[in-house]
Amino acid sequence: MESPNRKEEIIQFAARLFRERGYQAVSMRDLAAAIHIKAASLYNHFNGKQSILEAIVIPTAQQFTQGMLSIRNAKQSPVEQLKSVIQLHITLTLQNPDAMACLNNDWIHLEGEAFSSVSRMRDDYELSFRQIIREGIEQQQFEAIDEEIVLYSFLSTLRTLYQWYIRKRPVNQQNMSNNIVQVLMQGIIQKD
Repeated sequence: MESPNRKEEIIQFAARLFRERGYQAVSMRDLAAAIHIKAASLYNHFNGKQSILEAIVIPTAQQFTQGMLSIRNAKQSPVEQLKSVIQLHITLTLQNPDAMACLNNDWIHLEGEAFSSVSRMRDDYELSFRQIIREGIEQQQFEAIDEEIVLYSFLSTLRTLYQWYIRKRPVNQQNMSNNIVQVLMQGIIQKD
């Protein structure tokens, strides 16, 4: 029987190495050396590097999917929903910046159903994000700006927070959240 602690340790070390070097540049030997175990021992926990990547990326993508579903089901105003989406990104980034890096940079290395599943989750997430923006424009809560530009401006910032956070931690989460919400929303909130 495999140790859940050892398995989680492997996932954490792998996520950090994938973030630092990129998925393709990390071998099972590199990972084993980082954890101070024999490479063969990794196979007691995972079938290979691909299954480690899946163990990092899929749960992180699922957290975003569930978070967006909760936000959409809350039936708040588009402004409040958008603030909640920003907070979701901040929370998940601060919880695990290495996994965020893998989700953003290495998901394209997933294969088969894992790739298809994450791709669908990303598409659905972006569709929901786009709908929030569209509803805000329709309800005149947001400026009538091209929703694609708004979407990708927000996502470009939110998906790369891990890069900034890794260099600046520790940070005050509430302060960070308030400042990012203010900066991102300043340009789209409908002026009276």
